[in-house]
Amino acid sequence: MLGSDSSGAGGMMRVYIGYDSRELEAYKVAAQSLEERASMPVDVIPLCADRLTTQRLLQRPVDARGGMYDLVSNARQSTEFAVSRFMVPFLAQHGWALFVDCDVVFQIDVAELFALADPSKAVQVVQHQYAPVAGTKMDGQPQTVYPRKNWSSVILWNCDHPANQRLTLDDVNRRRGLELHQFYWLHDEEIGALPARFNWLVGEQEPPQGRGIAHFTRGGPWLSTWAPTEYDEIWLEEATRCKLR
Repeated sequence: MLGSDSSGAGGMMRVYIGYDSRELEAYKVAAQSLEERASMPVDVIPLCADRLTTQRLLQRPVDARGGMYDLVSNARQSTEFAVSRFMVPFLAQHGWALFVDCDVVFQIDVAELFALADPSKAVQVVQHQYAPVAGTKMDGQPQTVYPRKNWSSVILWNCDHPANQRLTLDDVNRRRGLELHQFYWLHDEEIGALPARFNWLVGEQEPPQGRGIAHFTRGGPWLSTWAPTEYDEIWLEEATRCKLR
């Protein structure tokens, strides 16, 4: 595999957080909620598309006029890291690494999630089976419905698993986003399940049993156009703790 963004030296837990320049406040809350609750050393890595493009790893054409449009997929791209999340095994190279969207709050010690790592699986995700409640998502963008939706928003990657060798950099740059988000390169038995609490879709699902990762997939109070909703306080409390509010 090519490149390296983190050595993972000293047994550090490596966590890649999607970075979108429009959601800097959300990224900061996600990173700090992760670090403050971690019982073991954690290496937090912003997954920045601009940086990956400069490194000539991400070479996927995007038209930014009037919003991001992925020319390969012939579809709108909702975040700057929509595809770059699939670069994680190339960046981490070995061992285990976690990817999360930036619009999350860690309510638990991330070591609890890493403790569930199953070496027989290539990835582990919360296997949502749901239809979105709202017709729009972050910042008023249209909602799309497809199988395995939101599975890729929290991914525990087993970078040593041979099945992930089927995914190439060329695939990440040339395959339709829909194929990537549905883990097209993996057989069903190579995709492990995580408990629902590790990717609770706030506002889309009832709260799960026990705390985990609250995922504000529809957006949140960091957006200027956001209308207050029932669970905003979860994010706002973290923003206050981070001295961002």
